Amino acid sequence: MSRIVISEFMDERAVAQLRAVHDVRYDPHLVDDATGLAAQAHSADAIIVRNRTQVRGELLAALSQCRVVGRLGVGLDNIDVHACQARGMKVIPATGANALAVAEYVAATALLLLRGVFQSSAHVAQGLWPRNALSNGREVHGKTMGLIGFGSIGQHTARLAKGLGMQVLAHDNMIGSDHPSFEQLDVRCVGLDELISLSDVISLHIPLVASTKGLFDAKRIASMNPNAFLINTSRGEIVDEMALAIALKEGRLAGAALDVFDAEPLPASPHFLNCPNLILTPHVAGLTFESNERVSFLIAEKVLEALA
Repeated sequence: MSRIVISEFMDERAVAQLRAVHDVRYDPHLVDDATGLAAQAHSADAIIVRNRTQVRGELLAALSQCRVVGRLGVGLDNIDVHACQARGMKVIPATGANALAVAEYVAATALLLLRGVFQSSAHVAQGLWPRNALSNGREVHGKTMGLIGFGSIGQHTARLAKGLGMQVLAHDNMIGSDHPSFEQLDVRCVGLDELISLSDVISLHIPLVASTKGLFDAKRIASMNPNAFLINTSRGEIVDEMALAIALKEGRLAGAALDVFDAEPLPASPHFLNCPNLILTPHVAGLTFESNERVSFLIAEKVLEALA
């Protein structure tokens, strides 16, 4: 019997599946107790985390007998993958399991941003009637969605965007223009600059690496069409938050939706106050009841296989 430590929330039924075979220490608050987590890590044969647990440095050193790192999600920037592999630890992400949830978030926020009426509830409830001010929203049909990153999530997003009647462009440095997914989904592969200049909605689906950090800085944001929208569900450091806020306030960008931030949880951020047509959500694009089930059971099964 092996010992498994789970430091963030996981579907209870998937946890029970693990407990049926191994000794499991499940505490979704363990991520906030560095001392307790390190103490548990010493005897762990496997650790399962989401995006907040940093599997590097002191925690990695404490995982002296660990063989498996299960990631309840797909981003691996909180895990020192190379160091784990050098220690013989297998890193397992939940590839594809939350792709539909993220794609639906992107489609929904694109609709909300283009229509521009989502903040009217308080005004209407107060007896105001901003009908004229909110009568110039835009329809999503016929607009162009630009996807930066065309992996599983990008492809799911393309399917939904096509279903809404959008044209879809995609740019991905990791796959060539001859990749069959472009033709299968009727998506045009273009260069980054062309995508930015032609897109009404730009959605980011790329990992945080040296080449993508600060990718959407002030200069790149300025190169966007002023009537365009930016949606980021990837990682916060890919977008310059201050530059984005300034562009929104100065009317040089029509709107944005951010689900990820440089620092999480996001501290009080005065630069985001009074930004028009801005949606902020607390890193939940990939979290739904259904996706949590898929992610949890996938990782439970993969961890059980790795420990067998």
